[in-house]
Amino acid sequence: MIALLIGGAVLMSLAMALAWAIQRLTSNCGWVDVCWTFATGLTGVAFALAPIGWPRGWRNLAVAVVVAAWSLRLGLYVARRTAGGIEDPRYTEYRHKWGARYQSRMFGLLQIQALFAFIPAVSMLLAARNPAPGLRVLDIAALLVLVVALAGEAMADRQMQAFRANPTNKGRVCDTGLWRYSRHPNYFFEWLGWLAYPLFAIDPSWPWGWLALSGPAVMYWLLVHVSGIPPLEAQMMRTRPEAFRAYQARTSAFFPAPPRPAVPTSAAR
Repeated sequence: MIALLIGGAVLMSLAMALAWAIQRLTSNCGWVDVCWTFATGLTGVAFALAPIGWPRGWRNLAVAVVVAAWSLRLGLYVARRTAGGIEDPRYTEYRHKWGARYQSRMFGLLQIQALFAFIPAVSMLLAARNPAPGLRVLDIAALLVLVVALAGEAMADRQMQAFRANPTNKGRVCDTGLWRYSRHPNYFFEWLGWLAYPLFAIDPSWPWGWLALSGPAVMYWLLVHVSGIPPLEAQMMRTRPEAFRAYQARTSAFFPAPPRPAVPTSAAR
């Protein structure tokens, strides 16, 4: 089992080193998120199916399938967007902020991302290796959570894609569909999906399963406080401050909730 964990950590580190090389060659850091997603998915599948360590059963295959489905959907979506020339504004801001030190600091940042991707991948391992026999209520709940999360994130992505494709929306803030109830519904449903792995892993007879809570905890911290919402909202404040302030005032940042009463502002978005 130790060898499996070390192998997963090495895989993530090498994948993010490759991501650094690709973004340097293409000058588009969108490929970083593609590599991160596919590498995390590959690590999770390997953790679930490797013929070593704790007992294997139907749960190994189930976790491998849902990990692969998550990784392929998100990775292909980001790859299509990146191939179209769209770069995540977070990385654009890093390029401006770091200047001549951009590439060296980016390499270090991506290795830190590799570390933080490894922790959620361990949640996948614990979910797959839970030795509890049979199909439990928690397993059914985990599958339902994953279905809702995948469908919700895909819907949020499609709604944003359609909004951006409409030329009349240039300079406006997307506040329709799921984006009416959360400023970052894609991030919320991404995090929601990670809650499925503790549901698979936790069992009264297996105390190790509780460690799977580290995955959603780390993802929440990253999405809400580090590399998700803060840099993206800072960029929105720079590019469309008045409209985004109004959007912030009436819309929940992360957890979906009914919009608050609108604050009077200009019609320009």
